[in-house]
Order: sequence, then structure tokens, then C-alpha cells
Amino acid sequence: MEGGVRSGNLEMEKGHPPQVSAPPYPGPPMNDGAPSVPAPSVSAPSPLLEQPWREVSKKYKDNLKFVKSYQPENKQFKHLRILLHGPVGAGKSSFINSVDSVLKGRPASRALTDGISGSSFTRKYRTFKFHKNPESTYSFVFNDIMGFEKDSDRGVPVEDVKLALRGHVKEGYKFNPKEKLMEGADGYKLGRTLEDKVHVLVCVVRADTVSVLSDEMVKKMKEVRLAASELGIPQLAILTRVDEACPEVKKDSSNIYKSRYLKEKVEEFHHLLGIPMNCIFLVKNYCDEIESNDKINAAIVCVLKQMLYFGEDFLEK
Repeated sequence: MEGGVRSGNLEMEKGHPPQVSAPPYPGPPMNDGAPSVPAPSVSAPSPLLEQPWREVSKKYKDNLKFVKSYQPENKQFKHLRILLHGPVGAGKSSFINSVDSVLKGRPASRALTDGISGSSFTRKYRTFKFHKNPESTYSFVFNDIMGFEKDSDRGVPVEDVKLALRGHVKEGYKFNPKEKLMEGADGYKLGRTLEDKVHVLVCVVRADTVSVLSDEMVKKMKEVRLAASELGIPQLAILTRVDEACPEVKKDSSNIYKSRYLKEKVEEFHHLLGIPMNCIFLVKNYCDEIESNDKINAAIVCVLKQMLYFGEDFLEK
């Protein structure tokens, strides 16, 4: 009995506390039949911003009044020349029709379009004037041009677009994808006026293709951008078919500058080509509409006003 007591207090006598074994881990608490409480879910952000990141509707009437009354301050010019360029099927011709629709107050279709062929429907260099009435036109014109394609032997040659910037392409010239326009050829214009030169360059790209533009396509657009920069020509960009890219805009075209997705596309295109964010615009072209729509018009007039501002600055130089 004494040995048992001594043995039990041996650790204490040596100055060490007795070791006590920890109880076994009881495992997770039992549910006891009570209903489980789900973890709080994190809701996805709304596809629409609370406020538009660019306001176009409130100033629509004022912007339209400015566009219709615009006259170049430099009296050497009767018209401001705006050149549209970009990939095939981007909506260049459709944008010209949309501008015409806004000015006429009804859908118009002067520039022929084709959304299914997969190749450029525009073959010739053509100038579009917009009539106020049978005797007079507005003080700006658009030039439509053959679209770029990813293959080097298809679409408009980059060098032809550079010639157009400097006013060397004759009206009605038919582009040849396999042969660039050369001095002395029928379509080459030697005697140029100040009005023959391009005053504003606009790159047109589909919003739903920004992420999939090929390296070759981006290279062509950058090359034209560089040529325009060397000439001091101001540049803007339009992302089209926004209703096809964003379901919220398809539901209501006034959501164009509230769409998170479209804002991301603008930022992506800014990083791709280096065009400033405030020079990139979103547009829904007239397509299947048979009546004028102020929601569509507001975005078109917003970018058109900016083109005239930029062109006017260029003419002052």
C-alpha cells in the first residue's frame, strides 16, 4: 500500500506536475435533427450600373441642334471630312445610315450594307453628304471604305487607307485587296484640295468582337492610327452592335452607358489600341427599326458632336 502511494507521487517529488491525458476529440457537433443553416450567399453584381458612366440623353436635343447648325469657322472649308475604317462587318456603312436617319428623323438607307457575307460589302471609296433640303447639305461628310480582313491578301490594303488620309484616293475608286493604289494609277488623285484630306479618323469595331480581334487586324488598325497621328489627324472609335453584345441594351437601348459589360469592352479596346477612354463611344445602329428612336439617336448624336469638335480643332491648325 505504501509502495503504491510512493509510486503515485514520484513525479510530484521530483518537482514535475502529473501528466493528464486530454479527452478524445468529440468530433463535429451533432445536428440533433435541427435544420441546417445555409451559408450566406454573395449575390452577383447587377449587370447595370446605378448611374450611366457617360450621359447622352439629357443633352440630346442640344447636341442635335449643334450638329445641324455646325459650320466650320475656317472659311476655307465647306465640309469637315470624316473617314471611317475598321474590320469588315463592323458597321461602318450602317453608322452612316444611322447618322442620316437621325438627321432626317426617320430610318434611312443610303449606304448599302450586308451583315451575312463575311467579306467587305463596300468596295469603292465613296463620299456621303447629308441634305438639309434639296438645295443645301450639312457641313460634314463621311467617307466609307472597304473593311480590313485578317489575311494580308484580303480586305482594303493599309497603304490605301493611308493615301485616303492624305486625300490621294479618287471618288469611286474600287479597292483591290491584292494590289495597293500607286501614284499614276487611275484611282490616284494628284491635285488635292484641303477639303480632300481627312480631318477626323474614326475606327469602327463591333463590341462583341473586341476580345477576339486577331493580331493581324490589330496591327493594321494600329498602323493606320500611327499614320494619322503623324499627320496630326484626331481620332475616335465607335463600338457598334451593342445590343447584340449586351442583353440589357437589347431590352432597353437607354442602358447603353449603364452596362458593366460594355464599359469593360471600352476599357479593353482602350488598352488594345491606345485610344483614350473619352474618345471611345458606344452606338447602336439602326437595323430593324421602322421609326425614329430618341434613345438610339442620343448616343449617335453624342459621338457625332465629338467628331465635329475634334475636326474643328484640327481645322484651326
